[in-house]
Amino acid sequence: MSDRIPLAGVIGTPIAHSKSPQLHRHWLKTLGLKGDYIPMDVAAQDLETVLRTLPKAGFVGVNITIPHKEAALELADLVTDRATLIGAANTLIFRKDGQIHADNTDGYGFIENLKAGAPDWIPQSGPATVLGSGGAARAVIASLLDAGVPEVLLTNRTRVRAEKLADDFGKKVSVVDWVQAGNVLEDSALVVNTTSLGMIGKPAMRVPLDGLRAGTVVTDLVYTPLKTDLLAAAEAAGCVTVDGLGMLLHQAVPAFERWFGHRPVVDSATRAAALR
Repeated sequence: MSDRIPLAGVIGTPIAHSKSPQLHRHWLKTLGLKGDYIPMDVAAQDLETVLRTLPKAGFVGVNITIPHKEAALELADLVTDRATLIGAANTLIFRKDGQIHADNTDGYGFIENLKAGAPDWIPQSGPATVLGSGGAARAVIASLLDAGVPEVLLTNRTRVRAEKLADDFGKKVSVVDWVQAGNVLEDSALVVNTTSLGMIGKPAMRVPLDGLRAGTVVTDLVYTPLKTDLLAAAEAAGCVTVDGLGMLLHQAVPAFERWFGHRPVVDSATRAAALR
């Protein structure tokens, strides 16, 4: 059994766009490790069957992406506290005893990317405005509160979704109407876009950005394009900008370490590999 080449991969649908295979393969090659990382397009009705079968084929774990993150959490035998809080799993470890261990490293990846791209950002320095109320927003809010951000201003095109999310986190999260989103930017130390607005093929970001002020840290989880209209406007206003690619890279680090036994480094060569 120990002679098996360890395999990992990413499960979602669609999956052809994923940058994770070139990222993990880059680390395997750089570290001189045996193994491979495979993209798998799996339909919702087949997810459980696939997850129970993969360990028998030599898989040590998988990443989970849209639309399976919540379902994967439900199927897991063991779940970390942070995955429970976020309500979704992006990383599964297949244990030797046959159990599936679920984790969520999205929040970790988000914070590590912020630290790398905006090293002078101090979580306690002021409120953070978060645009969007999906799974990514939940991971971001959990990580921001854990880091010590005093207040999160949450805004979403559908207010009821924002209110439901805010209720899950308590009094440090307050909801702002989407039409008022531009008005709270001036008082924010950090602005985070967790929506798909501004992504290639998606609608543009329509939030007025003239309230952005120099020194505010602005980050966009969208990384296609790398410099979104939000980041371009923020840069022009003198803000500190952090693109979304780094979150993808950093969230992959703990998963790779669990699967392959070595902790990889996120550097310029890693970014280049992900962008190939």
